[in-house]
Amino acid sequence: MMSKPTARRSWKSYVWDTWDKPPEERKFLAKLDACLLTYAALSYFSKYLDQQNVTNAYVSGMKTDHGNELNYITTAWTCGYVIGQIPSNMLITRIRPSIWIPLMELIWSGLTMVLAASNNFSTLVAIRFFVGLAESTFYPAIQYVIGSWYKGDELAKRACIFHTASAIGPMFSGFLQAGAYKGLNGTHGLAGWRWLFIIDGIITIPIALLGFLIMPDLPTTTRPSMFYTQEQIDIGKRRMEEVGRKPPSAFTRKKVIGFFKTWHVWLLTPLYILFNNASGPATSMIFWLQSFNTPGNTKYTISQINTYPIGIQAIQVITTLMWAWMSDALQMRWPPMLLAGTWHMIVCILLATTPLYTHITRCLISMFQTSVHGGLSGLILSWANELTGYDNEKRSFVVASCNTFAYVMQAWLPIVIFPQVEQPRVHKGNITTACLDAGLIITCLTVLFMSKRDERRAKVLQLASDPSVDLDLEEDIDAKVKISDDVSIRERVD
Repeated sequence: MMSKPTARRSWKSYVWDTWDKPPEERKFLAKLDACLLTYAALSYFSKYLDQQNVTNAYVSGMKTDHGNELNYITTAWTCGYVIGQIPSNMLITRIRPSIWIPLMELIWSGLTMVLAASNNFSTLVAIRFFVGLAESTFYPAIQYVIGSWYKGDELAKRACIFHTASAIGPMFSGFLQAGAYKGLNGTHGLAGWRWLFIIDGIITIPIALLGFLIMPDLPTTTRPSMFYTQEQIDIGKRRMEEVGRKPPSAFTRKKVIGFFKTWHVWLLTPLYILFNNASGPATSMIFWLQSFNTPGNTKYTISQINTYPIGIQAIQVITTLMWAWMSDALQMRWPPMLLAGTWHMIVCILLATTPLYTHITRCLISMFQTSVHGGLSGLILSWANELTGYDNEKRSFVVASCNTFAYVMQAWLPIVIFPQVEQPRVHKGNITTACLDAGLIITCLTVLFMSKRDERRAKVLQLASDPSVDLDLEEDIDAKVKISDDVSIRERVD
């Protein structure tokens, strides 16, 4: 459950949550933010730089060299990404994150550079599969680690600050591709799109090496170092005890079966699936700009096609931070989800009903808003971290399941609803995405209902266990809330 403020908060704490905390705790959180968020943001930037570089490289020469197969290249990466996430997140409860995560980053940076040497389509697809497999370790693991250190009034901001790198990476990729195409195209006999992957790998390697130095482990496994004293590590442990977020414990058959006996995996995973698979409209702008070019008439240059869509990511960064600050200030995750889902649904309806070449201004404004919901990833996974915090292994499993099954859908859904041959019109894709947004809103409200129900049941169980309270358990408890043997509720009370 989310931590509840015990004293009146000053206005400063809504700007940044550590300003009202005791000096030692504030000092500890400053170090933790500097180490964890710096590494997480830089690594996520490099990961999304790699993902966006494929699209930018495709429209900048890869299509000519490798054919009209962008969706299949993307699907190969997605398949690798799906396979690795849950096993990795289960391992991260036993293997030190400060070793596992940077090691996998080194592997994906090396494979990314190998892409520059690919000379046929099958090689390109195979390498992208293994890049996805290595990258699968990163995002759910970082969200799990963030959820292992921060309280409810801190969690969304950290999760979303880190997540803004997913927008900054594509922003930078546009400029990088434009520069690579202009300045390096043909250098040493390599096309500009090939140089893009080499540069991406060169950027990522030092970030991975930095991770070995500054990435923290879990509160129960982090060792005293130049960054954290034993007293500060103890502060981290105490803070998680205060909000009921449990440390790692033994895996048992009963525990694993218990993952599936509560509603969390069955509702939080679909919630994330709906969010993640509503990102398709953001891919259309680059193809829309390209479609203005006809044989003998170039309206937009390669550089313009790569850089103009950067506005989408700029708006995503702004809205992501808006949702984060709103969520932590309210100490509720659902209000920004409902707002962002509704906003994005309206944008998709506008794109589906607006002619592409006669209402250019309306199309352009709508396309710039196609990622206003992008920051919800951090909020959904923050909610998952909080709602399952009573069981460390379940928390890790649910966080990984959210991302894994979202990408299971993403492995095939874009090919169906956003086929490249229909870009940039993709009418059915925009309509389908609006329906996904509606599903997100309904599922969010269902999660809210179930979490409130669990809170009520937990309170009644606490009253029932208090000998000073005289209750007729059969009449007052069973009749009012019909308490079941839900392990999650009882463990929260314990």
